[in-house]
Amino acid sequence: MFKFSLKEKWFNLQMHDKCPKCEQTYEPEPGFYFGAMFVSYAFSTAITLPIGFILYNFFNNPNIWVYLIVVMSVVALLWPVMFKYSRAIFLHLFGGIRFNPKYSG
Repeated sequence: MFKFSLKEKWFNLQMHDKCPKCEQTYEPEPGFYFGAMFVSYAFSTAITLPIGFILYNFFNNPNIWVYLIVVMSVVALLWPVMFKYSRAIFLHLFGGIRFNPKYSG
């Protein structure tokens, strides 16, 4: 789906227009990936809540700026992962594309 994996180039977010093996288009309609923002929001929430819980319980409820800096730093660091996985999950759930084993391998 993406031209480079996370292992190869962390911040390269270029996508193929079509699958190199089966020619399936990765954008079913213009603006399709706007919905992936909600998946990314769920990822951010899943990151923010445990960090807030850990800071509150193990670091004796620090100042609000500590919460903000720690959460924003972790989310910023994991942003490429969230971007790629939110698009892949959204395409799988709402794109109408199903896996065909004859194209694997």
